[in-house]
Amino acid sequence: MNLKETTAFVTGGASGLGEAVVRYTIVHGGKAVIFDRSSENGEKLAGELGEHALFVKGDVTDEEGIAKALDKGSNVFGEINTVVNCAGIGVAEKVNGRKGIHSLESFSKTIEVNLLGTFNVIRLAADKMKANTLQENGERGVIINTASVAAFDGQIGQAAYSASKGGVVGMTLPIARELASSGIRVMTIAPGLFDTPMFASLPDEARDALGKMTPFPSRLGQPEEYAKLAGAIIENPMLNGEVIRLDGAIRMQPK
Repeated sequence: MNLKETTAFVTGGASGLGEAVVRYTIVHGGKAVIFDRSSENGEKLAGELGEHALFVKGDVTDEEGIAKALDKGSNVFGEINTVVNCAGIGVAEKVNGRKGIHSLESFSKTIEVNLLGTFNVIRLAADKMKANTLQENGERGVIINTASVAAFDGQIGQAAYSASKGGVVGMTLPIARELASSGIRVMTIAPGLFDTPMFASLPDEARDALGKMTPFPSRLGQPEEYAKLAGAIIENPMLNGEVIRLDGAIRMQPK
């Protein structure tokens, strides 16, 4: 799929990795629906990017909200042919640490947002994409999910986060196989340590130390680098059913 023909529905699109995808898509001639819980950030970004960007406030766990947002995006831009799932939350909590037993509520919430939320968007968007115009190469759409290296190298305190991202990894291939007959591709990116709002509150020394954990380049990844990979996935029809680690060869230590 050519980026110029892309209309992307980007969850978590008002900041971090999602914002980078939105900007990259529009710079390369496409259009983007910014789906995010933050009205302030979303409206500001849409206002900056102009007529090719549309902000819709919502939560990925809200079935009705996602359906309405997809409809709104389709009404404004025509069919939605790309989804990039970037919305997610993180939690650091030991199963049985000095602060007590892991909260079941925080574990459930992490799974709900990161895994169930991603699946919620996939299933509703795929249903819409099946009605898209068939392109010359037989393609109707592409779905890109965001996992994490924590899906493979989870650290102490990341039981909930690793489980949620491992679930995203695990469902990539079966969904790609199912949607293949409809001309819809499904891919997942597993980022390493990236310079996102999650690290924004850390002092420079701490950020530098985290970056040096990456073999090469020895720094935090930039959101634009995630967006470039998403763009390459969109444009390469042979990329399907796979998880790509975008991590500078990092393998996380236990803690």
